[in-house]
Formats: sequence, C-alpha cells, structure tokens
Amino acid sequence: MASLSSTNSVLLLFSVVVIGSFAVSSASDLNKDFQITWGDGRAKIDNNGELLALSLDKASGSGFESKTEYLFGHIDMQLKLVPGNSAGTVTAYYLSSKGSTWDEIDFEFLGNLSGDPYILHTNVFSQGKGNREQQFYLWFDPTADFHTYSILWNPQHIVFSVDGTPIRKFKNLESKGVPYPKNQPMRIYSSLWNADDWATRGGLVKTDWSQAPFTASYRNFKANACVWSSGSSYCGSNSPSSNSWFSQELDSAGEEKLNWVQKNYMIYNYCTDAKRFPQGFPQECSMA
Repeated sequence: MASLSSTNSVLLLFSVVVIGSFAVSSASDLNKDFQITWGDGRAKIDNNGELLALSLDKASGSGFESKTEYLFGHIDMQLKLVPGNSAGTVTAYYLSSKGSTWDEIDFEFLGNLSGDPYILHTNVFSQGKGNREQQFYLWFDPTADFHTYSILWNPQHIVFSVDGTPIRKFKNLESKGVPYPKNQPMRIYSSLWNADDWATRGGLVKTDWSQAPFTASYRNFKANACVWSSGSSYCGSNSPSSNSWFSQELDSAGEEKLNWVQKNYMIYNYCTDAKRFPQGFPQECSMA
C-alpha cells in the first residue's frame, strides 16, 4: 500500500524524467504506427496508410499491434465493425503489457445476429488480475459508419469513451490497496477472431461461415501519449494544452454523460453481480 499519493508520485516522476517533444501520432499513415502481426494476408493497410482492415474466415482471423509502447496516454481510433450477421465474432481493441502480471485495458465488441445490438465489453487488468467486466449496448449502429473509441489513461484514472462520451471510469485507488496500471508500458493491439463458444448469447449462437469473410475497419488513429523507449517514458511538451490529458479529470458535464450511459445502456456490471462475488464485491466497487 502506497504511503504517498500514487498520483503525486507519478506526477513528480513525470516532471523530472520526461523531456523532449510530446508524442503525437499522426492519423495520416497507419503504416508508421502499426504492424500486421498475424492473419496470413487477411489484414491489410490500404489507401496510402489511411485505412486498416482486419478480416476473419473459417481458417483464420487476423490482428495488428502498435510499433510503439506507451506509458499513459489519450488514445483515439475510429472503428467500423463487422456488419450483418456477425454472431460468434469478436473484434478486440486494447492496450496490454507483457508478462505474467500484465496490465490491460480492453474494448471488445461481441458480434450479433442481424438486427440485434452489438455488446461492447470492457475490462481492466492490473498486475495480472482482471474480472472487472462492464458491458454496454451502443446508442447507434456501429457497423453503419466509423465511430471514435477512446482510452484516457493517466495517473488519476482510466476513462473509456465513445465519440467523446465517457462510458466507464476506473479510478486509481492504489492508496487503498487496489493495484493500478502505472508502471508497465503497453502496446495497442487489435484482432478479429472467432469466439462462438462464448461470444454471442454465451455460445448459443454459432458463427455462420456462409457470411464470411467478416471485416472490421480502422482509421484516424491518434495518440497523445508518453512513449516508452530504452527504459524511460518521454512525453514532455512546451505547450501545456498538449499534455492536459495527463491530469485530466471528468468535469460535471462528463460525469453527467457517464451517468446517462450507465443508467440507459449498461447491461452488466461486475460490481453488482452478487452471485459471482458471494463473499463480497471487489474493494474498488465501494469506492467508484
């Protein structure tokens, strides 16, 4: 348990160690920021680097990862999800470190039968421990057009947002004994894969391979972030507005939007699942 505020400690480290130019990734060429990691040709970057597409067929899915590791950041990506009958498929978009005590921040989009809503599944892992799932329906069709999915990760909290609307907040409660991702650099990953053993209605609805190939598309990546290199994090800037995300909190309007989403579109919250936690809810649930 930390004796000092973890936020203050990290902010001190930030001010002393971080130098150089603020890390801002351009949305113009995804080739510069990402590499295809698997899929045997099923993943492609087209339009001079402006568009990345993952595809899934019965033989294989596909995936990519960022070329850069980050330690804190405000990450934006526009996604257009698999249209039509996407039951059984999962489009995962997340940040993750390596090792047995890894940290991870997850967006996962669970496929559906035509006409049914996608489920947006979120999770946070710290020091290898997850089981912090919250799930949402979206208030729009995520397959009809691109929408922006964002992760704000700073020493104070992690905020998941959709088109600028916050849907989930995970506070840094390390001073209360709850581990928080703050020491391990993470890469950005995404994959499109078959999970029909659990993804749609708990595995009751299987993937219809006659609909394959399934395709999800990505564009307009932007990272205002601290880049990890040679054991140090670099994210300084001469412009205070450029790194305002590092200490950003939700204002009253943001809190209202968060409450609106959670009241109207949240369909699962681990902090209210008494059957799953008969001995008591995780510690952070009483402090959220």
